[in-house]
Amino acid sequence: MVRTTFRCIGATAALLACLSTDLATAQTAATQVPAATKFNGGDTAWMLISTVLVLLMTIPGIMLFYSGMLRTKNALSVVAHTFCATTVVTLAWTIIGYSLAFTNGNGWVGGINRVLAEGLIGPHVGAHPSAPTVPESVFFLFQLAFAIITFALIIGATVERLRMSATIFFAAFWTILVYAPVAHWIWQPTGWLAAMGHMDFAGGTVVHIAAGASGLVAAKFVGPRRGFGREPMVPHNVLVTVIGAGLLWAGWFGFNAGSAFEAGSRAAGALLATQVAACVAAFVWGLCEFVQRGQFSVLGMATGAIAGLVAVTPASGYVGPLGAGLIGVAGSVACYFAVTRFKKVTGIDDTLDVFALHGVGGLVGTVLTPVFALKEIAPVTASVATNLLGALSVMAYAGVATWLILLLVKPLAGLRVTEEEERLGLDIAQHGEMISGA
Repeated sequence: MVRTTFRCIGATAALLACLSTDLATAQTAATQVPAATKFNGGDTAWMLISTVLVLLMTIPGIMLFYSGMLRTKNALSVVAHTFCATTVVTLAWTIIGYSLAFTNGNGWVGGINRVLAEGLIGPHVGAHPSAPTVPESVFFLFQLAFAIITFALIIGATVERLRMSATIFFAAFWTILVYAPVAHWIWQPTGWLAAMGHMDFAGGTVVHIAAGASGLVAAKFVGPRRGFGREPMVPHNVLVTVIGAGLLWAGWFGFNAGSAFEAGSRAAGALLATQVAACVAAFVWGLCEFVQRGQFSVLGMATGAIAGLVAVTPASGYVGPLGAGLIGVAGSVACYFAVTRFKKVTGIDDTLDVFALHGVGGLVGTVLTPVFALKEIAPVTASVATNLLGALSVMAYAGVATWLILLLVKPLAGLRVTEEEERLGLDIAQHGEMISGA
């Protein structure tokens, strides 16, 4: 090595050749474009399919599930509000929401690296750390579908009296100020709850607890429907609701199994846990009804299936069939008593039981996730106390933030329709349409 060095120093021609070679190498390195990340085609295809399944949960799943449970004169209005929320949430997510949720920033909120979806399109797009085998644009779309359905759930708490203009502002502010930070806390590796080990595989806390708490506060803030507790307000078409529930059930496979971010054994296990919990919960809800009034109702069993799906969501990628079944039982029983008694006890007109179904079911599932999580399936990073802390923190933050947002929206757009519009029905009063024969 020494002889070679001295030989280079002593030979001018050799030195110039070395310098020329180094310069050429440096120039080549400076002009090369970094190689594109190689992605897994199977994982990417599964994530694209899962994204479509989650979008189908909102359009048309939530639309039909909610619409059938309303009075005929308001059945189209919830469809209009859901369509509106889908567009507004998409814009808010693209402009700033995704960046606040899924870039590093700090433990509380992300940065602005992805404002206007910067860096997500092109031949050299990278991957998000949580989903390293798929393009980040696919991860962006999958998480967008989650943001959409989370706000769509809240709509069910204030239907039959909330203005469309209020939904526009509410959806934008809530997505940016509530959903994005909460998603960052739990699903971004740098979030403060993620650092504590909070376990939420597919949204028991981020989606269902946040939506349940916000729906409860919104229902209280807007006030009850006129005639609530005095007039019958029965579903106008249970069959429509059951069809919606079926679409939700099918879409939930993308919701939970898609949260594995890969087409592998974790996704298959999550799908199995999802099916088991839904079936157990539907059956248990029917039994609860039979014990109380001697009948199994179709609407009750459909609602029970949703309760089981909600409860197993945070645990779906961490538990086996037995754990999923037990979570389904617990979620179904808890939600059954919440749905049948909460409004009577509190007097809060949470129209479609958003808190009783999603808030309570999400809380049960979140707390039970560390109890039934299997170490051979996934690392158990949380205790019951850790997950309970995360659940209560999200519930409190979402509730307080929703109250403040509605305080802001009220003078901007108004909240309630007039008494005459409510009496006439929002379909005609707000949209100039009606179901034929209504």
